[in-house]
Amino acid sequence: MLIARRSFVLGALFGAAAGLPLVRALPALAAETLPDSRFVGYAQQINDFEIGSGQLALRKSANPQVRGFATRMIAEHTEAASELAKARQESGITFAPDPAQPPHVGPILQRLSVLDGPDFDIAYAKAQLAVLSEAEQQYGANSANQGTSSSANSTGVVMRFAKREYPRMMRHREYAQQLAAGF
Repeated sequence: MLIARRSFVLGALFGAAAGLPLVRALPALAAETLPDSRFVGYAQQINDFEIGSGQLALRKSANPQVRGFATRMIAEHTEAASELAKARQESGITFAPDPAQPPHVGPILQRLSVLDGPDFDIAYAKAQLAVLSEAEQQYGANSANQGTSSSANSTGVVMRFAKREYPRMMRHREYAQQLAAGF
């Protein structure tokens, strides 16, 4: 139920991204701790989204704030993806995204790919805020995980990765909030 509510909030925010000039603050929603294999899949999807949407922004935007944000997200999520791969290797956990669960970033990338100019900039900024707000919640939940994951391979490696990345996710969400506030 909680995951469905988060998905609805993300979908509602992004669905309105191209048409609304204002960004609405997301309510604080507590995320449930994901099992290690699901969190690894979730984290990889976030990294892939940030890199892919950042590359789109560099191709489609002339706005210096959007381009600067995109450049930073590409660099930092490329680094995070490398750290995640190390954590996966150390823990022996396989990549296991669940397409029925958040983040639902594929449709967001598809929508961004057909936009250009200021329409792209607005949608990109709002999508970043929505995705990074959700990611901040999920990383926070998994960084607080004390080995209670239902994964048989829970070694604490994935929790330590989430703990290291959680402050970065908070900063990214703050940057996205500032970016979106400019539109």
